[in-house]
Amino acid sequence: MASSVNPTVRRRRLGQELRKLRELKGMTAEEVAERLLVSQSKISRLENGRRSISQRDVRDLCGVYGVEDHRIVDSLMQMAKESRQQGWWHAFGDIPYSVYIGLETDAASLRVYEASLVPGLLQTPNYANAVTEGSWPEATAADVERRVQVRMRRQERITDPENPLRLWAVIDESALRRIVGSGAIMREQMEHLVEFSLQPHITVQVLPYAVGAHPGMYGKFSILEFHDPQDASTVYLEGITSDLYLEKPNDVQAYSVMYEHLRMQALNAEDSRRFILQVAEDWADEGRKEEPGQ
Repeated sequence: MASSVNPTVRRRRLGQELRKLRELKGMTAEEVAERLLVSQSKISRLENGRRSISQRDVRDLCGVYGVEDHRIVDSLMQMAKESRQQGWWHAFGDIPYSVYIGLETDAASLRVYEASLVPGLLQTPNYANAVTEGSWPEATAADVERRVQVRMRRQERITDPENPLRLWAVIDESALRRIVGSGAIMREQMEHLVEFSLQPHITVQVLPYAVGAHPGMYGKFSILEFHDPQDASTVYLEGITSDLYLEKPNDVQAYSVMYEHLRMQALNAEDSRRFILQVAEDWADEGRKEEPGQ
C-alpha cells in the first residue's frame, strides 16, 4: 500500500517548486550553481527530484531566489525533511530502480508495454525468480531472493482494496511464448495472468505476432499518472545501467499516442484472455511431452 509520505514524490514536488522559484527569478541553473559554488548538474538533479534535497540546500536556494515569505520557506523545508525519509523499499537495500518504485507506489494509474516479459506487477513468484536468475546471471541466491521479494511487495499496489493501481498492460506474444524456467512455470504464469485480468481495475491485452510491425518494436516503456495534478505524468524507460524518466508534456504525449496505437492493434480484453488460456494449454501439452513414458 502507498505510504502517507512518499519520499520520492516529495522530492519531485520540492524540485518542481524550486524550479518555479528559479524561473521567477529569471536565473539559469548555471547562474545558480555559480552563486552557490556547486555544479550545474547538482542543481538539475535537485530540480528533477533525482537527488536527495537537504534543508540546507533549500535554505541556500531560497536565499539566492530572494524568498522572504517565511511560510514558503518553512513549507519547502518541511518537504525537504519528508523527502529524506525512507520508503518501504529502502529496507531491501540498494535497489537500482528505487526511484521508479517510489513513483509506482504513489501512482494512480500505470500503462505498460512489455515486449519480452510478463510485467513485473503480474508475475508469479516462480516466474519472477526464473526471470531474475536468467537476466542477472552473476547474482547470488540472496540477491535473487531480495529482488523477487521487492517485486512481490510492489504487487500490493494492485491488490490494495482501498486504492488499487489502475493497470493497463499490453504484452507482446513473445512474452507468452518464451520459456522462462519451465513449461509448468509458464502455464502457472498464464493462468495467473488470466486471473488478474478479470479484476475490474486491470486490463491485459495481447499483441499477437500476426500484427506484424508495430510502434512498440523499439522496446518496452511505462506511463505513470498521479492523483495530484501537481505531479507530472512520467514515461519510464528502463536501462541496463541507468533509467530514463521523461516528464516534458511533448514526450509524454508522444508515448501516450504510441500506447493508443498498441492498444488498438492488440486483441481486446476478452479475446486476449482466450488467447492466453490457449497458450497455457500449449505449455501444458509441452509439459506432458516431457513426462517419462510419453
